[in-house]
Amino acid sequence: MEYISTRNTQKKFSFKDVFLKGLAPDGGLFIPNIIPFYTLNELEKFRNLTYKELATKIIFKFCNNEFSEQEIKDLVNDSYKNFRIDDVVKVRKLGKLNLLELFHGPTLAFKDIAMQVLGNMYEKILKKNNLKINIIVATSGDTGAAAINAIKDRKNMKIFVLHPDNKISEVQRKFMTTVDSKNVFNIALESNFDECQKFVKSMFEDKNFSNSINMSGVNSINWSRIVVQIIYYFFSYFKIAKKEEKINYAVPTGNFGDIYAGYVAKKMGLPINKLIIATNSNDILKRAINTGIYKPQDVEHTVSPSMDIQVASNFERLIFDVCSCDSNKILKLMNDLNERGQFIIEKNELKKIKENFYSESLSEEETKSVIKNIYKSQEMLIDPHTAVAIGAANKISLEGKTVILATAHPFKFSDTVMQETGVKPELPKSLKNILDKKEIYKKLPRDLKKIKNYILERV
Repeated sequence: MEYISTRNTQKKFSFKDVFLKGLAPDGGLFIPNIIPFYTLNELEKFRNLTYKELATKIIFKFCNNEFSEQEIKDLVNDSYKNFRIDDVVKVRKLGKLNLLELFHGPTLAFKDIAMQVLGNMYEKILKKNNLKINIIVATSGDTGAAAINAIKDRKNMKIFVLHPDNKISEVQRKFMTTVDSKNVFNIALESNFDECQKFVKSMFEDKNFSNSINMSGVNSINWSRIVVQIIYYFFSYFKIAKKEEKINYAVPTGNFGDIYAGYVAKKMGLPINKLIIATNSNDILKRAINTGIYKPQDVEHTVSPSMDIQVASNFERLIFDVCSCDSNKILKLMNDLNERGQFIIEKNELKKIKENFYSESLSEEETKSVIKNIYKSQEMLIDPHTAVAIGAANKISLEGKTVILATAHPFKFSDTVMQETGVKPELPKSLKNILDKKEIYKKLPRDLKKIKNYILERV
């Protein structure tokens, strides 16, 4: 398995390069040179596998030049030993819909599913190659907590997490800032997530800085995150659908990584009909698909903060695919975005996107209403991001079964859930002490030089 960049198809990279670099040297995103494909008969052989067995098979396809299948099996088993359910994820009925619960990991969010695997991969690769790295990551709430939990106390690596100050929930913040570990550094920026992410990209692109600290990243731009997220699309399909039956997925979407994993699953042969891009009022992707114009606007702060994003980084991977893998075109589009503040998707490319995707957005009131109505009709508590996905799915009339990705435990947004339902979500017993622990983080201004200096003093 070889990899290329969305901005340069000529240069080839190994899985190790892709994993450790996160972002391609040219500023593009890594993708496989060829995506593996399964026939319907081959897919059927996966139907009765456990989640961990399925994960081993699929992950191995993408990194067989770095790990043996046995190494992947051991790594997967180790990664999921602390999840609260044996099969990692859980499928539940929700009226006419199916709910795929992805929040049974240590920090109560879907990010744990990929991040626990990445933490173990880092340790193995660094030990094999006698390397040390510094991971720098931006978070809109959940990525940082999942990354810290996966990387805390490990040898040969430090992690620096940038989050927008006062723009994530208190519980999201405490999952990060109460971790007392010598290799963990939390930075609260007077900014929003898009700027946090922009700062991280700038540090990657500054070759003197990134090389001097041996920088790596675990945001959803890291291809390994995508690979591990593909698995729950396969697993849920086998739980819900018969052979050849086409089903839909509604995904609460910010940075486009989770739903892009669904698109890759479809390209691998999984019978997916439509992928529903569910957004809040930060609806750049809905606007782009409806108009062909990708134009970021000011970020609005909402009750679903993990989606308060106007620059969906992984969208570049999809655009590359529908542009017939033309890296020169991607360079031009990204240049237009930087210089003109927007880029235009051509009609034939937009048509290809619409063959696979729909998009809907929910207002704040609509999101709150879904939380209230689901509790009233199903006696089930859901978080605001899951509510956005349910609301989007209900706005679109689609043939076949629809799966909602439930990406976070309702406790992570307990104030909003309590306000709408009158019921306070309960924290799993093993995590109840997190609210009382001392927080450790550094507040910094939106100044790239000061952020770099803070990091350099600690690596």
